[in-house]
Amino acid sequence: MTADDPFGRLDDDDYHAYTMGRAADMLGTTQNFLRAIGEHRLITPLRSPGGHRRYSRYQLRIAARARELVDQGTPIEAACRIVILEDQLEEARRINAEYPRRGVANPSAAA
Repeated sequence: MTADDPFGRLDDDDYHAYTMGRAADMLGTTQNFLRAIGEHRLITPLRSPGGHRRYSRYQLRIAARARELVDQGTPIEAACRIVILEDQLEEARRINAEYPRRGVANPSAAA
C-alpha cells in the first residue's frame, strides 16, 4: 500500500488503472486497435463515470498477445478468437492441475 493507493489496488491485475491513451502507449499500438479488439469482444474495458475506457494489466497482456498475432499477419478477428481460446485452454489447464492437490485421482470420477 502507498499513500496514492491506500487499498493496494495497483498490485491487482484486475484493477482498471490505465486510460486508453496510456494503454495504447504501453502496447505500442493505437487507440483504434484497442477499440477494435473491444468490438471483437476480446476485452471489455471498464468505463469511468465520464465514459472513458480504463484497462487492467490482465487486459493489457491479452491485448499484447492479440497485437503479436496481428503483427504476424493474422486478421484481427481471428487473432481475437485465438487469444480467447488460448486463455480458455490456460484456465482449463489450471483447473486440471488442481485436481491432484484436492485428492481427486480421476476428474470424471468426482462427478
